[in-house]
Amino acid sequence: LIISTGAASRRLNIPGEATLTGRGVSYCATCDGWFFKEKDVVVVGGGDSAIEEGLFLTRYAKSVTIIHRRDSLRAGAVLQNRALNHPKVKFIWNTVVEEIIGAEAVTALRIKNLLTGESWEHPTDGIFIFIGHTPNTQIFQGQLKLDSQGYIEIDRLMHTSVPGVFAAGEAADPHFRQVVTSAGMGAAAAMQAVHFLENQ
Repeated sequence: LIISTGAASRRLNIPGEATLTGRGVSYCATCDGWFFKEKDVVVVGGGDSAIEEGLFLTRYAKSVTIIHRRDSLRAGAVLQNRALNHPKVKFIWNTVVEEIIGAEAVTALRIKNLLTGESWEHPTDGIFIFIGHTPNTQIFQGQLKLDSQGYIEIDRLMHTSVPGVFAAGEAADPHFRQVVTSAGMGAAAAMQAVHFLENQ
């Protein structure tokens, strides 16, 4: 058995998010960054993924505004330093996005400062949401060994804690989360599954 149930990007679950996904709302900078050449975009989040993807977007976007609910980033020191000193990157601290606005495409965000309670419209051409991933592994709880975040624990040969059960892709990958790495893991898991069957 090869498990490849993937992981889901965490949503903000706010008005406009679902209807404008693919029309200015994105969860992947490497997938969609090119569509925002010379445009103004917002990144939501403050961890490694948010800052890394935000810096990636500076290759295309005219400006990248990072909105974070706290007054400091959770990302590693090197990433923080790069972002804080990048001429295209701006920050809005202690703030959350309450609504994504637009008819055919994203035109603005309704954002709120958590300290003052003030809310206002912030114009933008796109919003990239990086507030984490949830692996689709709930059905395996109690059957396979999962880590503290719910990812399936595997060794370098894609073995899970149960003999004959292998895992590949984002269900077992909290780090890379890219199609190319998932495909490689899938190929490796398939080869290991064949070896397992041949030895039975």
